[in-house]
Amino acid sequence: MSRNPSSGLLFELLRSFVTLAHTLNLSRAVRELDSTRQTVRRHINILEEIKGAPLFHVEDRQYRLSEAGRRSLREAEDILARGETWLKDEAGHIDGLFHVARQDEATGWQFFLQQHPISSIWTGSSALLRRGVKCWAEAEGALEADAMQPIRPYLMVFRRFEEDWVCTEVGSQSSYATWYGWAWERSAVGRSAPSLPGGKALANLLSQPFEEVRATHGLRFDHVHTQMARGEAGQMEPISFKRLLMGGTYPDGSYALLSLVERTYDLQIEGVSDEQIRTMPASEVMHVSDPALPPD
Repeated sequence: MSRNPSSGLLFELLRSFVTLAHTLNLSRAVRELDSTRQTVRRHINILEEIKGAPLFHVEDRQYRLSEAGRRSLREAEDILARGETWLKDEAGHIDGLFHVARQDEATGWQFFLQQHPISSIWTGSSALLRRGVKCWAEAEGALEADAMQPIRPYLMVFRRFEEDWVCTEVGSQSSYATWYGWAWERSAVGRSAPSLPGGKALANLLSQPFEEVRATHGLRFDHVHTQMARGEAGQMEPISFKRLLMGGTYPDGSYALLSLVERTYDLQIEGVSDEQIRTMPASEVMHVSDPALPPD
């Protein structure tokens, strides 16, 4: 198999593309990259040759993304984010399951994720997640099916629009609603993942699990400990949770991604101590009995 002569330049090519896509200004992109106009143009030309389509249209020296550029941008961002975390030994696999340990020394922001087998839901302590799997299976993933309704108030639902994941529904009892409060609960619908609290850094880390579930239309189960911005001042606060992602469908048959999250101390993440997990205040732990049963 012949080697692509540009493969050794992959990161440089992608950085030029992503930076120019964000700035849409060649001079600004050159400054941010500490590069030259000729180099950035050459990188874009190489990528366009490989992709077989223009990534930008240029009119009166003003850049704008082409359709191919828009389709390629999120994937390029994801490759860069995952490559950088891998180089820093912040991402990898443990027993074949995805693991992230990302820490920003400048800001103190941390993101730890450990993927777990779906079977561990049956042996775990969460009645909500067990019911979630059962409802999803009985409903065959259909969001509006009667079988899905017991967990509907706890769900956050996304639709893929162009290259973004856009929120279409936030359940009033979901972790998102009870963590951020009614203002964000009411304001989240229609927003893309990068514009939600947590911003682009979190969106890039979310994209890999979301894309995996979209490809399989199946399930994915993760344990997560991180900090999320909260309140009017955007104060970063520790949060620990289990997240079940489920591939679903809207009534017209189009794809829906269902996110069922439960804040808890019952986490197992390689390299994260119980003490770290418990930095989330005890008042934020969700205590959800089986949602298919009437309250005591």
